[in-house]
Amino acid sequence: QVWQIRLDLHLLNHDGNIIDAASIAGIVALCHFRRPDVSVQGEEVTVYTPEERDPVPLSIHHMPICVSFAFFQQGTYLLVDPSEREESVMDGLLVIAMNKHREICTIQSSGGIMLVKDQVLRCSKITAVKVAEITELIQKALENDQKVRKEGGKFGFAESIPNQKITAFKMESAAVDTNNVEEQAEEIITKADPPSEVFAKPILHTPGTAQIGEGMENSWGDLEESEKEEAVEEEGESEVTAFECEKIETEDTSTMRETKDEPIVLSDSEEEEVVILEPQELPKKTR
Repeated sequence: QVWQIRLDLHLLNHDGNIIDAASIAGIVALCHFRRPDVSVQGEEVTVYTPEERDPVPLSIHHMPICVSFAFFQQGTYLLVDPSEREESVMDGLLVIAMNKHREICTIQSSGGIMLVKDQVLRCSKITAVKVAEITELIQKALENDQKVRKEGGKFGFAESIPNQKITAFKMESAAVDTNNVEEQAEEIITKADPPSEVFAKPILHTPGTAQIGEGMENSWGDLEESEKEEAVEEEGESEVTAFECEKIETEDTSTMRETKDEPIVLSDSEEEEVVILEPQELPKKTR
């Protein structure tokens, strides 16, 4: 029987060089993990609970740490630990994974540049220095965590978050005195002014709009200056057309009065044929 261990990395904030951050988080999680203790007697396997026996760590012999290098202007400039903006303009990327014993675990190159041997050797020397520093920081953090756990103090990520700050995720509980709440509420109600019995009536400016209470004047439905000028022009044109129509009507009535006594002669072309439509007889129903 074997233990199956699964490591999931959830990205919270990507500000560049996610490979290095993920490698450090993954190796620290594996070093910090503890599995239940197991004893084997013949064919009988016993898995102990944390209350019966302390869990044991995994057998991790070395810590491979990734270090990323960004290249600019076809390898002329070299940058360690690029940020998100630097990654967006870099020409190529080189990732070297190494442990503190200067053993190279993997090398990955991406981008459209060709690196010479001297550049790779230079990056490997820088990686050795960075890996030694990061490994020392990881070991110190693990030792401090183990020491604090044995002493029974506060430990873990949740306890490292600062409190009493506006950006804190949690605040310490504070006691609230609720003995005289009813008396204070009654006192506040008696001193308060009585509510007004005047109900606001809606003010109707234009059809489909209304205003309740005092406030800025509702300009909905008001015409703008250009629209007002167009409306005035339309009113003037309508008055002129009405006057012309009235004039034409008076002229027509005068001509009609003059030609009232004259007989009207209709030509054949003006006669219209009159057609009378009669309803058709419905057929009688037969049984």
